[in-house]
Amino acid sequence: MSPDTPAHPTDSLTATTDTDNTAASSDDTAASSDDTAVDSDDTAVDSDSTAVSSDNTAVDSDNTATDTTDSEGRTPDTADLVAFSDLARASYCPRQLYYARRDDDRAVPDDVAAAMELAYRYPELRAASDEQLREEPLALDPDTYRERLTDLTDHPQWAALADPPAREVYLAGKDCHGIAYKILPGGQPDGERLGTASAETDATATSDDRTARRDGPPPIPTLVSPGAPPERGVWEPQSVRAVAAAKALAWEREREIPAALVEYPTHATVRRVRLTVRRTAAYRRALRTTRGIDGPPPRLRDSPKCGPCEYRSECGVETKSLRSRLGL
Repeated sequence: MSPDTPAHPTDSLTATTDTDNTAASSDDTAASSDDTAVDSDDTAVDSDSTAVSSDNTAVDSDNTATDTTDSEGRTPDTADLVAFSDLARASYCPRQLYYARRDDDRAVPDDVAAAMELAYRYPELRAASDEQLREEPLALDPDTYRERLTDLTDHPQWAALADPPAREVYLAGKDCHGIAYKILPGGQPDGERLGTASAETDATATSDDRTARRDGPPPIPTLVSPGAPPERGVWEPQSVRAVAAAKALAWEREREIPAALVEYPTHATVRRVRLTVRRTAAYRRALRTTRGIDGPPPRLRDSPKCGPCEYRSECGVETKSLRSRLGL
């Protein structure tokens, strides 16, 4: 995973929310603002493929979850459901998804897992010394990292981000399934992992209890990326995966989930993903692509995505260097 140029500290969740609140003054303004963010994401995917490629390696835990009880305590039939991680790969490169499926390549490297685990250690990391922080898989120097964590403490969701009431929750929706690394209030009761505690919780819940949960504030699913964020917004594959998580949670809770969060713990940065029309359309394209793969999809042509791809040698793609582009 390459150390990418970090976003400015003001690109933390605090600054993003201020923008969101301004945009939310009218539906049209919000939609326009988010559409711009989607365009920015699309450009970022091609301009920094290494970070997204490493993220694709990390999200395959969706396919290796050992507990398939959803957050409502049910055991769904997952045969026809698409994994969140497959949707992200399909958005990035359908051919990469084909190879990953063929090889059943779902292992998460230790260094990637360590980077993602930082998302559960924010208070500890904020209090750590410079020497301790230098021993962690951070992408920033200690002072900058600590400053960004301090910025995050100003947000109303900080307490839940730092000590999530529900973590590593398995979600199964109408079309897709996978892991939400956190569900922020109003989310699940304390202590749940992969939905194991929710079966007992909902077994004794009354219909009034469930109605009350639907009538409260919408829960917010979060995803964790081991890589670097783009200058603004999120990478397109992460946007697709965030929409998938929100839709799966909405299916389970029988209510609208209007947004999700993507955490970049190595950069102490959190980004909001609104479920706009354009983001939802990108999710549906990825869903159709994923379901339609029954052989090797066409290769990408001279794409920067190919350089960091682990399947480049067997894929057989050729990329042009800057020298060859200039005819030197």
